[in-house]
Amino acid sequence: MTGQGGSRLLAISDLHVGYAENRAIVEELKPVSPGDWLLVAGDVGERLADIAWALGLLAGRFERVVWVPGNHELWTPPDDSPDLRGAARYEHLVGMCGDLGVLTPEDDYPVWEGAGGPVRIVPLFLLYDYTFRPPGHHTKESALAYAHSTGIVCTDEYLLHPDPYPSREAWCRARVEATERRLAGLDDVPLVFVNHYPLVREPTDILRHPEFAQWCGTTATGDWHTRHPTAAVIYGHLHIPRVTWYDGVRFEEVSLGYPREWRSRPAGPKLLREVLQ
Repeated sequence: MTGQGGSRLLAISDLHVGYAENRAIVEELKPVSPGDWLLVAGDVGERLADIAWALGLLAGRFERVVWVPGNHELWTPPDDSPDLRGAARYEHLVGMCGDLGVLTPEDDYPVWEGAGGPVRIVPLFLLYDYTFRPPGHHTKESALAYAHSTGIVCTDEYLLHPDPYPSREAWCRARVEATERRLAGLDDVPLVFVNHYPLVREPTDILRHPEFAQWCGTTATGDWHTRHPTAAVIYGHLHIPRVTWYDGVRFEEVSLGYPREWRSRPAGPKLLREVLQ
């Protein structure tokens, strides 16, 4: 649906610009119409220089860019500079975005006033808390042990540090609580939630490896789309681009994904998706 002057609210995620093929795709991303906004739902890249390059390029082309962190941005890769972990790395990324004119979860939630609006864009940084466990596993310890036994273990376990929090789930809990306080103070303008992870568990049910779901969100957000007036939920992370509906609310996974994934799709890579349809 077009906005004022024919402009559109667009979304994409999981650009992974460390891959040359994906970097070439990002170099060609352009607005459909003057005034287009772009929502970037995380996993731009792993290295700070790559993230700055991509977001800077997009900010120079779109009227407004809104970014939320994925797990890859929060990694501390070897030899990346500055060498930052956990919340300090996130705060550095937020500062970088401020310099580039890119909005983050720390900014006021902007309102899109185009056709289909007004809607308030709510960029989220929530992480996960190991509550999306595989069937038969009722504790984090059991779910993690099962994942290790199958060899399906997210790289977060080695590169995503929760400092200064004692664990990733503690960091997740703090982020969820802080965000709930912000949401409680909003008016009744419909929301477009933008998060790297799905807000409900159901999208993970089609994962080839169900043990990976524990790194894909938190049950704490399972009713946010019904508790708040919600126009759409935009997410990434799973690398399974599609639209699903829960309780009458449209959820769209907007990932580009790795070259080996988008090459296998008959229609090629899915690029910019229109949010308000």
